[in-house]
Amino acid sequence: MKTATDNETLKTIFKRRAVRRYLPDMPDDDILEKVIDAGRMAPSAMNGQPWKFYIVTHRDTITSFSKAIGKVALKAVAHAAVKHPVKTLKTMLHFSPGPVGLESDDPIFHGAPVVVFITSPKGNEWAGLDIGMCAQNMMLAAKSLGLDSCPVGFGKYIEQTPVYHKLGIPSAEEVELAIIFGYGAEKPDPHPRAKNNAIFIDRMECC
Repeated sequence: MKTATDNETLKTIFKRRAVRRYLPDMPDDDILEKVIDAGRMAPSAMNGQPWKFYIVTHRDTITSFSKAIGKVALKAVAHAAVKHPVKTLKTMLHFSPGPVGLESDDPIFHGAPVVVFITSPKGNEWAGLDIGMCAQNMMLAAKSLGLDSCPVGFGKYIEQTPVYHKLGIPSAEEVELAIIFGYGAEKPDPHPRAKNNAIFIDRMECC
């Protein structure tokens, strides 16, 4: 999708991509703090601010988490493939269009130097929506600061691994998703966007 605009916010929105290949270079702490701050500024139901951020930057830790999650994800994918083989295949090709797959050293986090797990209190009905807005803020902020990112839904599977305790997440919290950050080693093309999904109700003829 192409857009012509001088608005910096819109430029950032249209430039953001889900990047799944990264250089090993570690972003500076001040950049990461700005990304986290952008997440904190997201709207939330009743200003509940349900998010907490667990940041992982050690390569060995990221690799061990990735491999452990990959094993759980592989079982989940295999189970889904029995019921929906075509849909599952399309999903896997979308997420792993190249040689990097569930058999690699870092199948989940794609070599990114920073992984942020975002949690919310268990039983919070609206937390998922709040965390989604928080995550989008973070990814757009990252792009504006020269970083790339990718939301990782499989990150939630960390809860089902034997290494979950290493995050030190209290039992009253649950992982909503993970986001990876870093300097991208690829520049994905944008995917087509549907254009027939905006319905102006008050412009429709009535009666």
